[in-house]
Amino acid sequence: MDTIFHEQQEGSLCAQHCLNALLQGQYFSPVDLADIAQQLDESEREQMAVGGIETEEYRRFMEQPSNNFDDSGFFSIQVIEKGLSVWGLHLLPYNSQDPVAATARSNPVEMNAYICNFREHWLAIRKLGYQWFNLNSLLTGPELISDTYLSLFLTQLQQEGYSIFIITGNLPECEADSLLKVIPANQPIKPKLINEKNIKKKVTDSDVKQALEASKNDIDADDKILQETLKKSMEGYFYDETLPSSSSNSTEVKETEDKPIVTPSHEEIRSKRLAFLSKLECSSSDKSDANQTTDSEKCNGCDVLQKEQKVNGPEISDEGNDEDMLKQAIAMSMEGLG
Repeated sequence: MDTIFHEQQEGSLCAQHCLNALLQGQYFSPVDLADIAQQLDESEREQMAVGGIETEEYRRFMEQPSNNFDDSGFFSIQVIEKGLSVWGLHLLPYNSQDPVAATARSNPVEMNAYICNFREHWLAIRKLGYQWFNLNSLLTGPELISDTYLSLFLTQLQQEGYSIFIITGNLPECEADSLLKVIPANQPIKPKLINEKNIKKKVTDSDVKQALEASKNDIDADDKILQETLKKSMEGYFYDETLPSSSSNSTEVKETEDKPIVTPSHEEIRSKRLAFLSKLECSSSDKSDANQTTDSEKCNGCDVLQKEQKVNGPEISDEGNDEDMLKQAIAMSMEGLG
């Protein structure tokens, strides 16, 4: 089995792996196949130019990417067929009406090799010595196929959607073919798909992704709570005594993330203050006439102030009380604005 040439999948270079496995040697590189693809592109361009390079068909053709290869390493069946023609080999569709195809369908072991394609993946099946091998580059190594199983295997590939081509012509001689005619291969353990190595990794990556997503959700929730708290603490009016007197009489609007915070102008504060003091004086006068309050209980704000004075120190003068009452009135007017 060690003498059988087998390339494991690299990128999207399955066309290269398929050809080299079929020919049993490193005959084609990505550069070789790209050169063939470019030759095919140039030939197609010349054919389209026959109708005129000013036509709409030619313009659309030139705008389209190549159908023969791309940067990922994909190569079309035309590239594979062109590469095989160098060795005198040709492709024949498995389901064609050609007599050779009919023979292959009735007795697959009569052929020398097949190549199959499904969703742009190419694989080779070849007879080496007197035995058949699946040389799929997605396997860790060549897979021995019995003559009996070969027909079932090809039928299975067709049912899965594979396109199957028969290789016609004489394949080049190789060491594995000569050796296996003398010493047939024995394979007690079948090779595995190379992507099985990545299954656990994919599961692990999925778990990590879920954990990161959950962590992100927790952070977003905490951040939302913090933002709500900040927003509530910033709602209402804010007065800055350092504002210049030349500020606009119109209300200034400062936008936050979710709700604008409005800063009152000096004129609005003055109007609110005067209205509050006028209301306070009327209220004090009414209460005095009805004998329902004492002089020290002119308003709730004064009551609070006097309680603090009794705790913190001696009473202050009437002039001081008036000034403090004015400050308290301003503070309460600000609360009224909020």
